[in-house]
Amino acid sequence: MRGLFAFGLFALIISLTAVLPAQANWQEIEQQADGQTVYFNAWAGSENINSYIRWVAQRVKQEHGIELKHVKISDTANVVSRIIAEHASGREQGGSVDLLWVNGENFRTLKQAELLYGPFAEELPNLALTDQQSASLQYDFSEPVAGMESPWGGAQLTFYYDSERINQLPRLMAQLLEFAKRHPGQFSYPAPPDFYGTTFIKQALWEWMDDPALLQLPANPERFQQHTAALWRFLDQLHPLMWRGGQVQPNGAGQMQQLVNDGELTLAFTFNPNEPASSVEQGRLPDSVRSYTFAGGTIANTHFVAIPFNSSVPQAAMVVANFLLSPEAQARKADLNHWGDPSILDMRKLDAEQRALFVAQQHPAMLSAEDRARTLAEPHISWLELLEAEWLRRYGK
Repeated sequence: MRGLFAFGLFALIISLTAVLPAQANWQEIEQQADGQTVYFNAWAGSENINSYIRWVAQRVKQEHGIELKHVKISDTANVVSRIIAEHASGREQGGSVDLLWVNGENFRTLKQAELLYGPFAEELPNLALTDQQSASLQYDFSEPVAGMESPWGGAQLTFYYDSERINQLPRLMAQLLEFAKRHPGQFSYPAPPDFYGTTFIKQALWEWMDDPALLQLPANPERFQQHTAALWRFLDQLHPLMWRGGQVQPNGAGQMQQLVNDGELTLAFTFNPNEPASSVEQGRLPDSVRSYTFAGGTIANTHFVAIPFNSSVPQAAMVVANFLLSPEAQARKADLNHWGDPSILDMRKLDAEQRALFVAQQHPAMLSAEDRARTLAEPHISWLELLEAEWLRRYGK
């Protein structure tokens, strides 16, 4: 018995020595963060998102003494270019960006150029509340995350429509073309490289590819035209049937939503599956709006936050990233009355008190569980540049 007791005590001591340094390190990071100012560069095209970030700023000020400044941006690629320019000019410290809302092509550009601070995500205590084995958290558009960014929320291409004006929904791209013929001018999409426009193009390519499995592999430039020929034939037919004859396209998701609210469009899309319901609640869309996904599924991914290599306050940026993963912050983000962005947390890893923060939400404009389950993986990032370049060559004004 003494031997078993001694062995058990030894194991306990070993386990504590493995845990306590990590806890001590995080406490040290929090102490270093106190009083620091974090410049958070994040898309500002939606007032509910801006309002949510203001709330985050209040909470990290109260809890950690951090001043969080929302640097409002319209295109993450412009911020990436600024970070690259700072590196080229030798600005290795005191960069203008401390935290960046990012994923996909922009993440890959920064990671491959070694312009990110990290890996830091594994040091965040709240990362343990996510399903770290999930492919959507391990890979960002097929690029290994490798701890260089922290997950913030989930997203899925979601179509929404005015149910008082539509009674036959297109559930395939081929059906969308027939819908546009029956209802000319009542659908459109933003022009790439706008994120929403590019996402629509990728969704269309998924459906028009003879072998969609190829989209998970690096693109073959020599065979690109062969693989995308059906896509361009589809768009050639669709464009003249779009809003304003396809001569002008919405400048983003916000304008698409406004056009639906104004009655000019009857069908639009977003990348937040809860946004139609949230917008109905907040009076930005009519009560008759409903949402759905296509029959074969729609593209889904995870969005993240990352810290540039030359942030002057990486510790404070880490504390903010950790707060964004807290049950409190994730529950408020998921609430339709605030942002309505789906949580990235694994509910199985939360205790009863933490789960209670998440309000059970039902709304006529929310996606059904069946629709949420129909997801497609993002194509390999190499397809993106080729698609955008070819789209601009064919249709760019």
